[in-house]
Amino acid sequence: MTKEVQMSIKMESELRDEFMAAAAAMHRPAAQIVRELMRSFLARQEIPNARTASAMQATDNGEDLHHAKDADDLFQQLGI
Repeated sequence: MTKEVQMSIKMESELRDEFMAAAAAMHRPAAQIVRELMRSFLARQEIPNARTASAMQATDNGEDLHHAKDADDLFQQLGI
């Protein structure tokens, strides 16, 4: 069972009022929308950084590949 906790945040009253009105117009609890926004934010944090994304793209393109007979051979090729 998940334990629920309360959280308070500071924001402009106009932002809060607009958000609450939009949530009400959608017939959805504001807290549910905030939880979804938080989950979305956390999911985006799992996106690789630019260097990792570049290395992944290079590998997909067949670039900068290393072929080794075993782990020791690979480490030697990589200088580690």
